[in-house]
Amino acid sequence: SRWIVKDGLLINKDHGANLKSTRQFDDFKVHFEVNCPEPGNSGFYLRGRYEVQIEYEAANENPPERQMGSIYGRLTPKELPRKPGQWETFDVTLVGRTVTVARNGVTTIDRREIEGITGGALDANEGEPGPFYIQGDHTGGLKFRNITVSVPKR
Repeated sequence: SRWIVKDGLLINKDHGANLKSTRQFDDFKVHFEVNCPEPGNSGFYLRGRYEVQIEYEAANENPPERQMGSIYGRLTPKELPRKPGQWETFDVTLVGRTVTVARNGVTTIDRREIEGITGGALDANEGEPGPFYIQGDHTGGLKFRNITVSVPKR
């Protein structure tokens, strides 16, 4: 693993291992802040099956459904200005297969159904709870902070 914790930040120093939560989640809202350099490529997997793409590779290198804030290969977000090397916030709500993504306070994907798992998914058991999963095997240099999860009361 190339992950370290320093000064309250979760830092992926270099290409290495992925991280997986031990707890499993069903419906939830997750907040996280990420600082992605250019070039940088990672992903924050919801239930280990649906990747919120985090990337600042060369502009226009990836199609829209594989750019920053997309549900990788499935849902294209509303386009926002690129901010490599700056802190950005994500607030993601997942209920069943319906997702809402807000990036930097702007809703970029609004209550859209994800039609199947994304590339790199841990498994295809969509009806079951799953972990959070953060890619560390693409590039290094990414930093995360303030990861919080809230779940509905049952």
